[in-house]
Amino acid sequence: MTLKNRISPEKRRKKLKELLIRKNPLRFLEAHDGISAIISNNTKITINNGEVLEFDGLWESSFTDSASKGYPDADIISFDSRCESLKYILDATNKPIIFDGDTGGDPTNFEYQVKRLEDLGVSMIIIEDKVYPKRNSLDETASQIQEDPQIFAIKLKRGKEALHSDGLMIAARIESLITGSGLKDALLRAKIYLNAGADAIMIHSKEEDPKEIFEFAKEYNELSKNISFRKPLICVPTTYNTVTVDEFEKAGFNIIIYANHLIRASFKAMKKAAELILRNGRSFEVESICTPVKKIFSVVGFEEIKKKDKKFQKAQRVIIPAAGFDNNFDIPKAMIKIKGKPIIKRQIEVLKKFGFAKITVIRGWKKELVTLEGIKYFDNDFYDKTYIAHSLFHAEEDFKNGFLYINSDILFTEEVINKIINTPYDIVLAVDRTYQYHKHEIDKKLDMVLTKNKPTNRIWKLGREENEVIRIGKNIKIEMADYEYIGIANFSENGAEILRKVYHDCKMNWQGKFHEADDFSKADFMDLIQEIINRGFKVNIVEIHQGWIEINDERDVKLAEMMI
Repeated sequence: MTLKNRISPEKRRKKLKELLIRKNPLRFLEAHDGISAIISNNTKITINNGEVLEFDGLWESSFTDSASKGYPDADIISFDSRCESLKYILDATNKPIIFDGDTGGDPTNFEYQVKRLEDLGVSMIIIEDKVYPKRNSLDETASQIQEDPQIFAIKLKRGKEALHSDGLMIAARIESLITGSGLKDALLRAKIYLNAGADAIMIHSKEEDPKEIFEFAKEYNELSKNISFRKPLICVPTTYNTVTVDEFEKAGFNIIIYANHLIRASFKAMKKAAELILRNGRSFEVESICTPVKKIFSVVGFEEIKKKDKKFQKAQRVIIPAAGFDNNFDIPKAMIKIKGKPIIKRQIEVLKKFGFAKITVIRGWKKELVTLEGIKYFDNDFYDKTYIAHSLFHAEEDFKNGFLYINSDILFTEEVINKIINTPYDIVLAVDRTYQYHKHEIDKKLDMVLTKNKPTNRIWKLGREENEVIRIGKNIKIEMADYEYIGIANFSENGAEILRKVYHDCKMNWQGKFHEADDFSKADFMDLIQEIINRGFKVNIVEIHQGWIEINDERDVKLAEMMI
């Protein structure tokens, strides 16, 4: 299904009447499932004079619906099953649908059918004046028995009275030429059905010669003059297939239905493909008659999904740099135990609740101690010479689809992760304002953030408020800062590509001091973010209200254990 063709039932239902006012004749093509519906809906050609031709709507046929499910067209498939097929067709298209209602069942059943089709957005239902159970009109061996026209007229009236809007049209299909009752009987029935409220008349024939069809059309035009109104006339040129659209228009037909051609074409193609595979013992010979898989992907909307995934993509992988050392601990901070469980294990437990199964850790100092299962590792053996920005790029091959960046020394709640991954930004940092109530300056310099828009003290906000970082670093004075960066960032696929390109450009060309670092080789993650900002790329924030703690020393360990 492709979302490009979605339309509301109300808008679709009215389309056929609107088209009949401004165009003649209309061409409808059969559809029996989602893929055939997409083909019927979307196929266009340009002819020599530059005119673009396409089908005006779709015909949901009982014959092709039954055949697509492997059943004969003999009132075996239930109305519920028909509606299920119809839903797939509706989901894939935006053009009016004419529904083949067979005999319509008894009048009570028909009332409920009409109501349901009206709700779904069908533009027309056509029912045939034969007794239940019907047999396909093109079957020359089947017994075809017509309904009494007065009884059939009552069914039409009850269907019309069941409608809640004027969008759904009810058409009467006359089988007199099929049963051998002749032209006179067909015209008599047409008059009765029109007076009963039929919105259109469909005349059916199984003859290859269109003579009787054209004779009916001529007499129908005269009948319309006599009763002082004319309703659309419909034909189904399955057998008399040499007649052109122009000839039908000249004869006075308003709707032409090509009723079963897609399923017949697909049957022949599928059978040929099956035979070729058997004959050759492989599928290579079939490729020339097969549509490429990528084309099918595109037609059914897979490319739309990929584009939207890229636009609103959440990180596909989590990357945790854990290579550095801290003089306050004798093991990597990622392995510090909080109530008997390492920080990194606690991080992973939260992340897995959001479906993150791909987690990458960059090890360095005492890497042999970081050995949790189910994690992809990269080793930075030069952790004592380069800082976190360079350590991160040991995992560059995992940047491809975007990633969630997390420092290895923080604990966080589910709410923190939920907030940062549900943003539409290419690069977003998690920030907090509670630093102003702490006195960490005594212990360490905080990662401070200045933003384009100053934070407010409002308790509630209407929707998401976009805010950009203009400066980030440890040298920003606390009294000037707007937020503290908490050590979590999210990069979309595009955001990761920006990060990658800026890093490599700096690595090749940068000389001298790099923001707060003495040179690029000593760059911190925040230095790289500042360079991205300076180059004109947006770095947004998501504001976190507590729900996290950074482990800097033993006091933080004890505090974290109290909090947990």
